[in-house]
Amino acid sequence: MDSALRDPHNGSAGARSPANGTTRPPSTPEGIALAYGSLLLMALLPIFFGALRSVRCARGKNASDMPETITSRDAARFPIIASCTLLGLYLFFKIFSQEYINLLLSMYFFVLGILALSHTISPFMSKFFPANFPNRQYQLLFTQGSGESKEEIINYEFDTKDLVCLGLSTIVGVWYLLRKHWIANNLFGLAFSVNGVELLHLNNVSTGCILLGGLFIYDVFWVFGTNVMVTVAKSFEAPIKLVFPQDLLEKGLEADNFAMLGLGDIVIPGIFIALLLRFDISLKKNTHTYFYTSFAAYIFGLGLTIFIMHIFKHAQPALLYLVPACVGFPVLVALAKGEVTEMFSYEDSNAKDPAAAAGSREGREASAPQGLEKKED
Repeated sequence: MDSALRDPHNGSAGARSPANGTTRPPSTPEGIALAYGSLLLMALLPIFFGALRSVRCARGKNASDMPETITSRDAARFPIIASCTLLGLYLFFKIFSQEYINLLLSMYFFVLGILALSHTISPFMSKFFPANFPNRQYQLLFTQGSGESKEEIINYEFDTKDLVCLGLSTIVGVWYLLRKHWIANNLFGLAFSVNGVELLHLNNVSTGCILLGGLFIYDVFWVFGTNVMVTVAKSFEAPIKLVFPQDLLEKGLEADNFAMLGLGDIVIPGIFIALLLRFDISLKKNTHTYFYTSFAAYIFGLGLTIFIMHIFKHAQPALLYLVPACVGFPVLVALAKGEVTEMFSYEDSNAKDPAAAAGSREGREASAPQGLEKKED
């Protein structure tokens, strides 16, 4: 998982050198400001819209859009799994040909990117279809076994509009596969980020603190302690990071001197911010205090990361600044409002085990008076 903010125009992070081996001219202050401002904006968009979509996702009943819940056990294991994956990629790039590895990864992310982008743009594109558009419903169903033992493996519902979005996304995918253009890379990266924030749900705030705390250590160690993360980020040609050229003003769309931001720096804080939005809604106070606080904290943390990196001219582990901000600011607000207990006792409704919830409800109904049963229903 790439999770550090890098400044490839300086020697610390090492951008790809021009093909003829000449030294790249330094970026202008205007170009640097444009690049980092654009990265900041691109990071905020998937967090904001992904968080809003996570609320609808939690309320939805479509099996194809059901979120994946992260428990405290998952959160504790995630930094270990991420470290093993990162180290494995590093060794692969050291042992095997980088060209063939990236070819394989390109095909993999080509398919994933098309599906992610299609799912992301589908709600927006639906508004542009005319009312008389012949929209037919389809269902992709794979089952295992027969009779009473039949089990659903895949049950995906879609329509003609989704197929149109899939076609448009395929065009972007082919563009990325053939050209590796930074705009196509960013379209896929934004789609991955929106889907991640929308579909990955933390079950409670404590789990979020465990996840962010573990990845805080992960990020600091792999960026400051070794050159593994920076090496993988430079070698890994896949849309796992957002990039923006610092020489755009000089070279236009063919610019090649990129600043970059790993998707981990967007999705990981993003799913915590989305959880706080759902917590805000659960309070039924018609305010989104914790969401806006954590969103502002993210802006502060990422802005501080960019500032420190620019001052010291060295790649920075963004979670070093984002985690204290995104966790600390909302907790301070909760302390001021006297809602710390409510915050840490909140359980995401979607994260509960349906069987356990049903059993709990049956138990309540069995022991409750008849009048309370009807009221509870």
